[in-house]
Amino acid sequence: MKNIKEQAQKIIKISHGNICNRCLGRNFYPQVSGNDNQERGAYLKDVLSEDEEMPEKSEACYVCGDIFLDLENILEKIINTIHNSQVEFTTFLVGCRLPDEILEKEKYIQEKTGFNGDIIKKEINRELGKELELRLEREVDFDNPNLVIMMDFTSNQVELQINPLFIEGRYRKLIRGIPQTRWPCRKCRGKGCKICDFTGKMYPESVEELMAEKVLKATRGVESKFHGAGREDIDVRMLGRGRPFVLEIKEPKLRDLNLEDLTAEINQHCTGKVEVLDLKSVNKDRRSGIKASSTETYKIYRALVELDQETDAEKLNVLNSLNIIKQRTPIRVSHRRADKIRTREVKEIQVKLLDSNHLELVVNCEGGLYIKELISGDEDRTQPSVTSILGITAKCIELDVLEVNI
Repeated sequence: MKNIKEQAQKIIKISHGNICNRCLGRNFYPQVSGNDNQERGAYLKDVLSEDEEMPEKSEACYVCGDIFLDLENILEKIINTIHNSQVEFTTFLVGCRLPDEILEKEKYIQEKTGFNGDIIKKEINRELGKELELRLEREVDFDNPNLVIMMDFTSNQVELQINPLFIEGRYRKLIRGIPQTRWPCRKCRGKGCKICDFTGKMYPESVEELMAEKVLKATRGVESKFHGAGREDIDVRMLGRGRPFVLEIKEPKLRDLNLEDLTAEINQHCTGKVEVLDLKSVNKDRRSGIKASSTETYKIYRALVELDQETDAEKLNVLNSLNIIKQRTPIRVSHRRADKIRTREVKEIQVKLLDSNHLELVVNCEGGLYIKELISGDEDRTQPSVTSILGITAKCIELDVLEVNI
């Protein structure tokens, strides 16, 4: 206790007695017990006054400038800002920005006493957070808050950061010719030009845009971002139970959604093109989980294959030998994918001869296997392939994804 008293006396001397209880007590957490820093500071002043006369506090606090006396007004300002924004949230977190002068004085006292207790930013955030929990009937969440409230004491302004909303589901793409996400025009890179009819896009719509239009309207969000468990080519349908995805909505004003009604609204809007299923709210960690799962899945494809020579059903039995595939990055995606050899597994393949030049393949395989190249061989970059095993040039003329298992 002797050392604590000596250090407390130092602070009183540095501040000429103009130190509030909080800014005194904060330096002695947890060495001095108490319910809060206000109580610690009052206790230390009482202890010091037993030995010597304490100087009267005649000016604003040396450290904080009596910020803590203004917290009631600050709380009202924050609450009014939130109400005016009409943002919907159940969890929040408080942060603050303080003038450099306050931070420098706090650091100076810590250096002089050698004590590193609580810090003023944490205390302000904590006190504001406790009161806002009571008055707003919302909960503080340190990990995934819906809303971050930033009180800037340098400008006396309240800033609201509305964190994204994440909705998971599955989508079915029922027609060909629609990309998964918005595809910027190659010529103008999204700015708008004659080539893209000044839309900035290669294609007028995408799976993301079709579903996001209704979600953005329901949430009053400003932007969407699509995260899928892999993607299919633009000319490929996604059937079966659909492909898992997470739709990220940035700055949503509304979060309490009736997802059953929203599903029906999206599907009516996208009739005949796209269908969504199993919508549910998830946290932000699911976003990376969905994206990482794309190569950890097994997928089932149905391919219509055309041969440049006639064959018969008996000769097709050899295709059952397709198992471990060494696949160099296909030529068609080499401009946007690393050039390397990937090893993927074909778990099962079913072959059906449709006529002497056409067959249907149903391929159950590991995620990340390029099916069109498994069929064509891609100039021997995929080994083995349907072409190499049959000794007949084969190409995929239609492809559907039937299942994405994660």
